[in-house]
Amino acid sequence: MINYEQLNMILMLAAAAAALLATAITLAVTVTLLKKLYRTMSLPTISLPRIRLPKIKQQKPKTTKQRRTERMSKDTASEGITFNDIFMFMIAVPLVLLWVGFAGFVIHSGLGNAAVLENIEAYTTLIAILGGPALLIIKDALDVWKQEQAEKTAFYKVKAQSVIDYNDAAQKQLQMIESNAQAQEHKMESTTIKAAPVKKK
Repeated sequence: MINYEQLNMILMLAAAAAALLATAITLAVTVTLLKKLYRTMSLPTISLPRIRLPKIKQQKPKTTKQRRTERMSKDTASEGITFNDIFMFMIAVPLVLLWVGFAGFVIHSGLGNAAVLENIEAYTTLIAILGGPALLIIKDALDVWKQEQAEKTAFYKVKAQSVIDYNDAAQKQLQMIESNAQAQEHKMESTTIKAAPVKKK
């Protein structure tokens, strides 16, 4: 039988989990800001007396061309984790999972225990409190997913059209080569007929 003490215990556990998540997010944001600040800070320079050394001819190192994919992978690796990634993994995902889990727990308990149905208003209030932001997060995730699916569909359409155009161009080129070959063969036959001497009887 679920009573208000168990409900308070669930609320305390949810509050403790939220506090832990907030602490972890604060630490992650602080570390990220400190890293950015450290990168932008310039160390003080110390001026030393200049010593003239004899000039030595140095050979220029051979520059090797890097592939575009390697440069792109380095650029994407240097970007790292953004604040939105931290927010999604530390707040949005646990909030949605907590909402779904709590709703499932209430439904499961309500099917087997009549006392839950008596206090259903308190449970629905808690589900609504968690469900407000959780539904917004799910809606945004679905919008992003729809956009990705639309981009994939457009990409596949362009790819299929390019394959069709390539096959059409290849077929036209093959027909042109065959017609040129037939014309050349016909021309060679006509020149050999004209060049052949006529035998006198």
